[in-house]
Amino acid sequence: MTRNQDRIHMLMGSYEVDKPTEPPKRVGPVAILSGLPRTIRRHELHMIVPLADTTIYEMEIRGEFPRRYYLTSRCVVWDLGEVEAWLRQRRKDSDAGRIKKAPSPDVRLRKTRPIKEH
Repeated sequence: MTRNQDRIHMLMGSYEVDKPTEPPKRVGPVAILSGLPRTIRRHELHMIVPLADTTIYEMEIRGEFPRRYYLTSRCVVWDLGEVEAWLRQRRKDSDAGRIKKAPSPDVRLRKTRPIKEH
């Protein structure tokens, strides 16, 4: 496993199957098992949501992304459950065509045509 795969595996937990006929049982961090909200820091968020810091911040301001909160004056975290719910909702909105796509550039407005060098 690569380092990122190890982090994702550690973050999301793993699935362990005892018998082929039984459903998999989840083995994960103690925080998830105790019912407390699981929080993630910025580097973990970037492994789950591949957006730039600026984009995430602007979406938070507009209310389009789960809000961060401070555990201490220097430690910022997000609620993992809220981020996962946001991802599921974005998938549904994308499948339904409710997310606007960026417009394609109008190539007729180009001043010059880029030429590849051989």
